[in-house]
Amino acid sequence: MSLLSFLFNKNSHFNLANIVTFFNIASGVFAIYFLTHHEFFAAALFAWLAGGFDIVDGKIARKYNLSTQFGIQLDSFADFLSFVIVPTMFIFFAVIDTKEVFLSMPLIIFAFVYYIISGLRRLIQFNINADEGKVEKYFTGVPTPLGAILLWLVYLIFLTGFITETFVLLLMILIAYLLNSKIKIPHL
Repeated sequence: MSLLSFLFNKNSHFNLANIVTFFNIASGVFAIYFLTHHEFFAAALFAWLAGGFDIVDGKIARKYNLSTQFGIQLDSFADFLSFVIVPTMFIFFAVIDTKEVFLSMPLIIFAFVYYIISGLRRLIQFNINADEGKVEKYFTGVPTPLGAILLWLVYLIFLTGFITETFVLLLMILIAYLLNSKIKIPHL
């Protein structure tokens, strides 16, 4: 048995697919670090890097038959960090922070709590329905990575001055709703 055989051992928690997922988590942590230091460009780079790792880990798991219940759970925890917590923090630090006095505090609280709970609920439901190594043709509801991309687009539109902070919050609530909707999204 070779020194690196654990990389392709389905039962290893440190197989290649899971290691890539750990890089997703690390990227999410770095994104949070940069967000808290108002370094939005670096935070965005790490958020997009997390997305790249999320795509690659699934492809590796399927190609090398490394999909396990542990990997499914790990991937959802990574998705919760990188595609639910990071985007909400991005919106908070880049759009809302320091403007709370001028906005409706109940709306701010509702938008952020609703988005986080909606993302968590979506990931839990996905795990309940997930089969090892199986990929459905369609997602039901907006997947959390797509939700993160939609929030990113909302942020970019906000930068143009076309929408206000309040409208950003309302769009955040709409995207949160879509995470658990019955809309069918093709799996790429």
